[in-house]
Amino acid sequence: MAQNDQGLTPMMKQFYSFKAKHPDALLLFRCGDFYETYSEDAVEASRVLGITLTKRNNKGNSDATEMAGFPHHALDTYLPKLIRAGKRVAICDQLEDPKLTKTLVKRGITELVTPGVAMGDTVLNYKENNFLAAIHFGKTACGVAFLDISTGEFITGQGSFDYVEKLLGSFAPKEVLYERTHKKDFERYFGNKHCVFELDDWVFTEQTARQKLLKHFGTQNLKGFGVEHVQSGVVAAGAIMQYLEITQHTNIGHITSLALIEEDRYVRLDKFTIRSLELIQPMQDDGASLLNVVDRTVTAMGGRLLRRWLVFPLKEVKPIEQRLDVVDYIFRYPEYRALLDEQLHRIGDLERIISKVAVGRVSPREMVQLKNALQAIQPLKIACLESDNETIRQIGEQMNLCESLRDLIEHEIQPDPPLVVNRGNVIAEGFSPELDELRNISRGGRDFLIDIQQREAEATGISSLKIGYNNVFGYYLEVRNTYKDKVPEEWVRKQTLAQAERYITQELKEYEERILGADEKIQSLEERLFNELVTATQEFIPQIQINANVVARLDCLLSFAKTAEENRYVRPVIEDSDALDIRQGRHPVIETQLPPGEHYVPNDIRLDTERQQIIIITGPNMAGKSALLRQTALIVLLAQIGCFVPAESARVGLVDKIFTRVGASDNIAQGESTFMVEMTEASNILNNVSPRSLVLFDELGRGTSTYDGISIAWAIVEYLHEQPKARARTLFATHYHELNEMEKNFKRIKNFNVSVKELNGKVIFMRRLERGGSEHSFGIHVADIAGMPKSIVKRANTVLKQLEADNAQVGGTVGKPSVKHLDESREGMQLSFFQLDDPVLSQIRDEILGLDINNLTPMEALNKLNDIKKIVGG
Repeated sequence: MAQNDQGLTPMMKQFYSFKAKHPDALLLFRCGDFYETYSEDAVEASRVLGITLTKRNNKGNSDATEMAGFPHHALDTYLPKLIRAGKRVAICDQLEDPKLTKTLVKRGITELVTPGVAMGDTVLNYKENNFLAAIHFGKTACGVAFLDISTGEFITGQGSFDYVEKLLGSFAPKEVLYERTHKKDFERYFGNKHCVFELDDWVFTEQTARQKLLKHFGTQNLKGFGVEHVQSGVVAAGAIMQYLEITQHTNIGHITSLALIEEDRYVRLDKFTIRSLELIQPMQDDGASLLNVVDRTVTAMGGRLLRRWLVFPLKEVKPIEQRLDVVDYIFRYPEYRALLDEQLHRIGDLERIISKVAVGRVSPREMVQLKNALQAIQPLKIACLESDNETIRQIGEQMNLCESLRDLIEHEIQPDPPLVVNRGNVIAEGFSPELDELRNISRGGRDFLIDIQQREAEATGISSLKIGYNNVFGYYLEVRNTYKDKVPEEWVRKQTLAQAERYITQELKEYEERILGADEKIQSLEERLFNELVTATQEFIPQIQINANVVARLDCLLSFAKTAEENRYVRPVIEDSDALDIRQGRHPVIETQLPPGEHYVPNDIRLDTERQQIIIITGPNMAGKSALLRQTALIVLLAQIGCFVPAESARVGLVDKIFTRVGASDNIAQGESTFMVEMTEASNILNNVSPRSLVLFDELGRGTSTYDGISIAWAIVEYLHEQPKARARTLFATHYHELNEMEKNFKRIKNFNVSVKELNGKVIFMRRLERGGSEHSFGIHVADIAGMPKSIVKRANTVLKQLEADNAQVGGTVGKPSVKHLDESREGMQLSFFQLDDPVLSQIRDEILGLDINNLTPMEALNKLNDIKKIVGG
């Protein structure tokens, strides 16, 4: 936003000087009671916020500058909208009282808020992390780091581009940083859908990054965090720390550690799988996700952790069994469950409150909430320590009651304080003798003013005398004009009104000084005492963060127990094998969406790598093939996050990766066809699959010709069966009945179908998985019940019969339909004007071609139409 200074007012010069420092941010410029935006910023703010765009005239300058603004108290309303629109916002505040200066008000940028660096409750989502990510393109690996400044969670890792892309999909950062010169690389490997910010190359040097991290943590190396060897990841983490400095976020004492993301601890879920299984978000606006079903968490920390658990299932038996043991304990002991539920409701968002303490932005009410949370942890700790479950006892041991802090807040802060300190009445009575004395002066002074009013009214005989206050000359005595002659000589007149006059006295001025002086001192002292409390609380950050973490874990496991009880889930058997045996499994989401009285039809699924590795499922549309595939993956995933599952029983041999090619996820807007998307996702599966994986294919090859589709599907199934490194447990739903032939030649491939019944020409979907292949798709029946016009349904049935007849004549293979036969079967369809061997049609053609349309009157046109009608015998 280059600007010529000539003709600008001093204030606009000030604006452009700040804008030059942050050209990529939208600048909110405090001007009196408003935040204003100018020039291009105003145009953008007007568009995003829906506020009026006006003009501001600059003195001596013929050009008017665009302007848009809103009241300063509405910042919490408008700032979130700008951030969610992907904007960076620089907040420029007045640093002095305009009344106390005769020159230009001193201003400064107090905060730079970006999508990835936000602390305000109005910007942040209650049960969702707000991650900032950084990517470093290292020589041997791609480094990545994630920070949620609102909670202090800081994690890093490194690996292939594919691995880092998976992490970006799982953590869903709100903003991603990368080195400016690597823009093409970033878009090539990670796409262009992320909200990004480019940084200079010096930020991404190992020396700079390491120095930043060591200085912040106050350590000599990073070995204590287990990330010393993760060089590219360390560089990415250092870039995040540098970015915090750039955005003026320097109070970051709550960032107490840097954790390593251990790839081999978690099940690999790619972005296609997270999306198509609808783990976090449904694909349809009116749909539901798995998160919607299993999230019964009480606290915000628990809600955020549960999202993470869903996209990072475990793949080791011991930690999964520990979670299942806790869920089982909570499930079996209703009194413990009730205690957990009651106390967790009192805790609030402990994680974000303590982060606000670190940055000095905590409110008095949040300090009281912190005290309430610490009080609620005490009965939790006792109950956990009394449990006979080892994991629960360990959770109890980790809880820190922080009694000294809890008692300090209890004694210092009023039980129901205002939201901000400068409103007063924050510090409790009896905490500070000095404050109590000042409050007595303030209250006593006001009582004395009432005494003065009564005394002077009696002494002067002015019955309507009253004491008032204004900002110009403070307290005054107001006398109505009818009593003007009774005013004593020593009273000093200060203001004349239409119906009255105002006076001051020496006694009144003395008490005014005493009262106003006390009020100022009260505000100053309350702010000082509160800030001292915040500083004292900062010493407890590590202990309270541990509390927040263990409470979040308990909350997630309580949520699993509640879900299990509500939806009749059972505990799965987890084992280190290749078996998957689900008896009467149900889809956890669909069963909660069914109309009242309708029950989900359960099914069995058995897979292993020795006898039944690949199941080919055929059956009509709408019979439930896709639901069956998804429910299998979701049951495995629920089991491996430590949750009970919707089934009669489930034995789950640990899965290392879950792959899906399910549902339409076409990137048509980016120029990718359905088939291209299918092939990209299938390639991703085949290049990363292992014998411990679970693979789900649904209708592969729909986007191309029948021959190509069958050929590709056959080759993929054959590869999964024959290639030792790719011998994964697989469900393959298809319309290509030709694939049923594979069972004869490949011993671990088995055919199943989702059954239907035909009754009086109608098809009834049984939704049962049965042994053997299916011969029909019933696609025309589906079109019929979808409301397709009856004439089209009837015609489709005619065409189908003709195609089947043609197919039978060429030996049962996929034959090319005969156009001639189809043409002959068109009863009641429109006449073809191209069969000109018909003399009648030739005559009609000649009549039409001979018409001079431009000079034909309406009457002549009707006569001609009547002639043509006679030709065809009408």
